[in-house]
Amino acid sequence: MPPLVSILIPAYNAEKWIEDTIRSALQQTCAKKEIIIVDDGSKDQTLAVAQKFASREVFVTTQANQGAAAARNNAFSICQGDYIQWLDADDLLAPDKIEKQLELVAGGWSKRILFSSAWGSFAYRTSKAKFSPTPLWCDLSPVEWLVRKLGQDLSMQTMAWLVSRELTETAGPWDTRLLGDDDGEYFSRVVLASDGVRFIPEAKSFYRRAGHTLSYIGQSDKKIEAQFLALQLYVIHIRSSEDSETVRKACLDCLQNYLIYFYPERSDIVGQMKRLAANLGGQLEPPQLTWKYNWIKESLGWTAAKRTQLEYNKIKMSMLRFWDKVMYDWEKTKYS
Repeated sequence: MPPLVSILIPAYNAEKWIEDTIRSALQQTCAKKEIIIVDDGSKDQTLAVAQKFASREVFVTTQANQGAAAARNNAFSICQGDYIQWLDADDLLAPDKIEKQLELVAGGWSKRILFSSAWGSFAYRTSKAKFSPTPLWCDLSPVEWLVRKLGQDLSMQTMAWLVSRELTETAGPWDTRLLGDDDGEYFSRVVLASDGVRFIPEAKSFYRRAGHTLSYIGQSDKKIEAQFLALQLYVIHIRSSEDSETVRKACLDCLQNYLIYFYPERSDIVGQMKRLAANLGGQLEPPQLTWKYNWIKESLGWTAAKRTQLEYNKIKMSMLRFWDKVMYDWEKTKYS
């Protein structure tokens, strides 16, 4: 019998995108699937849109707003699948994404093997999705995968994975304390619980860059503190598996890359990061800005330079999304 795949979709204020996301789940060519949607107390019409798809194959429920991690934990508590496909409410799967990954399952691979896949980022048109291979796009041992992620500041998006129930239960629940980077921390545990990561390039998914995401830190003290907690957990997780010089260097590089999010405004966190770096056998250097913002730092200070960089990136992404929407709407009109 083919395995049952549970496609789990947490949703909050996603009425604009969730219909496309659900359709991409329904269009999966794998033999057996169930789709579970947990509305996290949305204030828009997300729940109503999702309920239009309710059927024997699609289960829709709602909860008081508790955050994405709690919604994911709720979805997993309901599901019956042998394999788990996590899918955010604005992302999409290629129709054969899961089937391509399951081909290895049919070949007798252990349930302790974790499957990853290629993913591309887009705004409105999946045909223009940008697939940018990284050193994570290959078969890797658990520790080597996490060393590359931490040391080189890389990511594998949530929907790119296919996880067995056995691995999911071993890794434990999503951490509801994390307001951002909860997926990075969660999958670091899943990776380390596995016997290795198997990358399937033919399986594809699409990550929508539609504005501020859960991983956006900004100037929120709660998100800043949650991000520091995630960094601490990264270090704890990987060192519990291996405490080599290579691992400690990757942890130091990770702390250095993230230091700019806390420096200099949160001197308390900066101090804790320096102590953590010392425990790893190294030290952190003051973060550097590119030449475009360095002159602002020299004249107006670090905070002004960081905010300018943030606003520039927001404006740049908004312009790119606006242009892609114009072309998306034009193509729809042209071919309708």
